[in-house]
Formats: sequence, C-alpha cells, structure tokens
Amino acid sequence: MNFLQTVLAFVVCLGSLIVFHELGHYLVARWCGVKVLRFSVGMGKVVWSRRFGPDQTEWAISALPLGGYVKMLDAREGELAGLPEADLQREFTRQNVWKRIAIVAAGPLANFLIAIVLFTGLYMHGIEEPSSKISVAAGATATATATATATAAVQAGLQNGDVITAVNDQPVQVWSELRWQFIQSAIDKHEIRLAIERAGQGRVAATLPASALAGLDLEGDVPAQLGVGISRPAPLVQQVMPGSPAERAGLRQGDLLSAVDGVAVADGVAFIDIIRASAGKTLQVDLQRSGQPLTVSMTPQAEQAKTSKGTVTVGKIGAYVALLPDMIKLPSSPLVALGKAVGKVWDTCTMTLKMIGKMITGEASLKNVTGPITIADYAGQTARMGVASYLSFIAFISISLGVMNLLPIPVLDGGHLLYYSLEVLTGRSVPERVGEIAQRLGMGLLLTLMLLAVFNDVARLL
Repeated sequence: MNFLQTVLAFVVCLGSLIVFHELGHYLVARWCGVKVLRFSVGMGKVVWSRRFGPDQTEWAISALPLGGYVKMLDAREGELAGLPEADLQREFTRQNVWKRIAIVAAGPLANFLIAIVLFTGLYMHGIEEPSSKISVAAGATATATATATATAAVQAGLQNGDVITAVNDQPVQVWSELRWQFIQSAIDKHEIRLAIERAGQGRVAATLPASALAGLDLEGDVPAQLGVGISRPAPLVQQVMPGSPAERAGLRQGDLLSAVDGVAVADGVAFIDIIRASAGKTLQVDLQRSGQPLTVSMTPQAEQAKTSKGTVTVGKIGAYVALLPDMIKLPSSPLVALGKAVGKVWDTCTMTLKMIGKMITGEASLKNVTGPITIADYAGQTARMGVASYLSFIAFISISLGVMNLLPIPVLDGGHLLYYSLEVLTGRSVPERVGEIAQRLGMGLLLTLMLLAVFNDVARLL
C-alpha cells in the first residue's frame, strides 16, 4: 500500500509540475503569436494524442514520464516550404529576441508562481508546527572545532527550554523557521546570533561562532549537529497496554520517567530509543509517582520492525509516553501570506544556487544531487504526513525545477536564455555551428548529472 501511495504521490507531484511548466511556455507562446504544434507531457514516443483549438495543436502523452515539451513552429526543426505566409510569420525564430526570451523564461517562472500560490495558501491556512522552544544536547558535536565534552550549543550557553525568538535578526516563531536560518548560516559560514526568551531571566542573547559551523554535514540535521533540538515534554506515561511488559512491571498512567539504568532521560523520544535498543534486556527504570520516587524492573520484548535499513529486532514494552512538543499554528492574512510566500521562494532559490556553487567548488558533497527515486520517497513520506506537508513538498520541488531549468546549460531553458542574452548584447544570433556543439556538450553534462543523481539514489537505498 505504501509503495502504491509513493508512486501515486510522485506521479501527481512531478506530473502536475511538468504540466504547469509547459503551460507557461505554451500560454506565452500563444500570447506572442507563435504557432504551437504539440504540447506533450512526457518525452519520446507519443502514446496518446488529441488535437484541439484553432491551430489544431496536438495535446499528447508520451512514453517517458520524466519531462515534457512544447513544440512550436520552428525553422530549425522542419521544412517550412508550402506553408502560408500567415503561418510563416508565426514561426518562432522570426519573432524578436524579447518575445523569444519571454517564451523560454515562462516555464521556470510558472514553477516559481505555483510555489508562491501554494505557500500563500499554506500560510493563510496556517501550518501547525513545533515552536522554537529548544532542547540542548550535552554530548560531543560532529564539528572538528568543538571540544569532546560539549556541543556548540552548550559552549554558547544555551539551556533546555530556551525559546529562540530571532536568528541573525530574523524573527522566528516555529522550528522550521529556526532550522532554515541555521542552514543558511551553515552554508554562508557566518556566526549564528540568537535572541532568546529564558524562563526566570527574560530576554538574553547567545552566539554560535562561525568556527562551530566548520565541517557540518549539510545533508544532515544541522541544528542537531550543533546540539540544538526540538524541546519535547518530559517522558510522562499516557497509557499502559493490558498484559504488556510495562503493566507486568507495575508501570502506571501518570508515572513520570526520570532514568533508565541510572542514565537520565530528557524526554519520551530518548526513553523510546533506549527501549528499542534493549530487546530482552532487564532494565531498572526510575520514575516519580505522585511526587514519590520509585524504581521498577522491566524487560522489553523483542519484536521485528521494518526500517529503511531492512528488518531489525527492537524492544517494546507496550506503553505510550508523551512525545509531541509545543505546537503553534500561525494563520496569516492574504497580503501577509503572499509576502511570506514570495520571501520563501526567493530564499529557497538563493540557497539552492549557493549549494550548487559549493558543489561546483568542492565545498559541498555531490551526494546532495538527488534523482527521481529520492523525490518519489519524499513524496510518499510527505503524502502520508498530511496535505500541508505534501503541498509544501510540491512547492519546494517546483522551485528546484525552476532553478535547475534556469541554469545556463544548453538544452535547458537557461541555455537558450544565454544565447538570446548574447544576441541582445551583440546584435547577432549565436552561429548555428556553435549552437550545435553547445547542445551536444549540454546533453552530455545533463546525462552525467542524471547518472550521478540515480547513483546517489541507489546508494541511499543500499
């Protein structure tokens, strides 16, 4: 069932974005008076088609689903002999350079517009998210600059329960905003200045130095590598299943768990991690019951569980503990939501370009290049999480498609825009021979990127 849902979520996501991208080209081409011969969803052999409209444009579905195209009347692609003069005037290359720029740019711009529309709707509705209240990990961080006994967060003086209100002077209220600012700082390698509301102290400030960001894995959880996590409630037992190891051990609803085998547990997630790793092992669990300390012995039963790494043995005790952090839902007015959406799309575009630049210079790993398998996996995961998560994912993919298509690589929209920009500057079109060579090089580069993306996808699965 999950596989079918993943495939469906992937098809809906990529298919709809391809259609909108090509509709951008199509609508502006029609507006500029260019005759459109075919609108295809998919590449390769046409498997279904119908003709509509005054120009009898062929609307088609082609065999390879990863892509699409709009075929216009173009002297470079076919013989124009015998066509009436009215049609010849609507041929693509006969249009002035600004019309050609508008037609080519319309596809990526359609992707950005769809993302703005989706984010505007999500901001107007309001998305329930964890607040910017944090927990602080005390263990060693992954950076080479931190000491072996303290994370960057601890060294900066952050404390459990701190509420981050601003990062580098940018207001934050929810975890996604905080995480976004941390990632941007890690990419730019500049310090992270935090404004904090702290219980009993009011407003305080802290700084994570730029040196703490050196060597961070940008593919991983950046805040966690610095020792910052979502603040979760204390591990309070909410339900005990009849006949379970927890019930046999004497655990009750309302018990506040404090330690396992003498090791303190900060929240329900930490407690569950210990239980899952302790199948068949007898544990001493310290707790508070009605304000009184108590210790019980329990042995998690071994069960088989499916994970991304295959089937593994985990421990379970048949009890539910509090897990959800403080949640905030922030609906916005239409104008405010639109402004936030435009800002989100702009920030995502700039961050994507920065990451591409760092991959080119070797500062970021090429493992960041992902392909259809990873996109399909994330599509399925977000679809199972809910409509808001899925729509947000579609918006991010739409932005990525827009940015990638604007890269100055021949065969992509950005490559054609480069040609036309040179034409504007020089007053002459790019020589046909130069264009042919560039197309071959661009196709080779694009194929290399596709192979790299598929390799990374397979590597992740393995």
